[in-house]
Amino acid sequence: MSGESVGIDPISVITTKRDGRALTDAQIDWVVDAYTHGVVAPEQMSALLMAIVLRGMDRREISTWTQAMIDSGAQADFSGLSRDGRRLVTVDKHSTGGVGDKITLPLAPLVASYGVAVPQLSGRGLGHTGGTLDKLESIPGWRADLTVEEMITQLEQVGAVVCAASPGLAPADRLLYALRDVTGTVESIPLIASSIMSKKIAEGTGALVLDVKVGSGAFLPGEDDARELAATMVDLGERAGVATSALLTDMDTPLGRAAGNAVEVAESVEVLAGGGPADVVELTVALAVEMLTLAGVSDVDPAENLRNGRAMDSWRAMITAQGGDPDAPLPRARHTDVVIAEQSGVVARVDARAVGDAAWRLGAGRSVPGESVQAEAGVIVHVAPGDEVRAGEVLFVMHTQTPERFAAARAALVGAVDIGAHTPVVRPRVIERVRFGA
Repeated sequence: MSGESVGIDPISVITTKRDGRALTDAQIDWVVDAYTHGVVAPEQMSALLMAIVLRGMDRREISTWTQAMIDSGAQADFSGLSRDGRRLVTVDKHSTGGVGDKITLPLAPLVASYGVAVPQLSGRGLGHTGGTLDKLESIPGWRADLTVEEMITQLEQVGAVVCAASPGLAPADRLLYALRDVTGTVESIPLIASSIMSKKIAEGTGALVLDVKVGSGAFLPGEDDARELAATMVDLGERAGVATSALLTDMDTPLGRAAGNAVEVAESVEVLAGGGPADVVELTVALAVEMLTLAGVSDVDPAENLRNGRAMDSWRAMITAQGGDPDAPLPRARHTDVVIAEQSGVVARVDARAVGDAAWRLGAGRSVPGESVQAEAGVIVHVAPGDEVRAGEVLFVMHTQTPERFAAARAALVGAVDIGAHTPVVRPRVIERVRFGA
């Protein structure tokens, strides 16, 4: 990329969108490529991003924008995976992020236990939502960075891999996201959808299931916005030839009882052992059904492989293949503190965002990319909506290596639990399925 395309320049692209008109495919292809190669200045791309936030994009524009970001870098190819002479089908899962969302940990080995390959390229947490890699790095010896050759070998031998994505995948998205983060242009469904899907499509999976969170602990708290995001991403996946479906799932309340790093790994292992919190099992099984269906495996009950130990076998093999010791004790915090109920009654609500903020303040999350996190930090939630509690009973146990953090975490949990006189209506974790064409 060396300069302006015939008839296209930064100002004309910006003003087209500023005035509410649709960008042409040629304009989108040019501006994404030009910004990636330093031809379009950051202030010009910032103006275009703000115009997109305010004016929006139609499905054709979003699809072209997504493909332009994919074309900015390399694309993985898992089409040649095989085992015992049989071609392996690949299926991935992406969550928009939540509090206590450790589902990838039990889900990837569970799906792999049915002979499906799961290339789960994951990220690190920022703010109140935890990162899958941060959680897994609390396992002694486990490593996130694998070569493509190591990934392929592990997928063929084990069936599941959870690792860091290559920086060569959709580099335009990485550049654009960094710019959006400092220009107030993150909250845009077209930009969110294209950011997520450019990476997922570039990762080369054959099928994809999206877990789109709704509620206080979600990136998009409103159900209508979350539904639109889900439908947009499903459309993008299908247009790109990736079989895609989405579930809207509840994130008003933390998922499970643990929010943090090592504490979430421990809870995930409980699920793989056939136990664990009912809501974590519910969502793990629901997503497994979606993934297996897209991979062509039907008429199975994934809960069975949680009970019979096959999912646990896949987990142990996956962790071992990446240098981890599945039998090693997980890190435990030197310091704990409790938050108790100030009145008796029935728990009406546990605010997911408040719990996520508390875990972050305890050291489980980061404020800026690259900041270190504590493996031991987190919050254990001792109550759920519908539970009866008495004044003085424990609501939360906070874990950290640095006790000076307790005051800020406790402040985040003020008002996090609503206690009343009536039993609330508790909705299931899975709210609805979003299909292609929605």
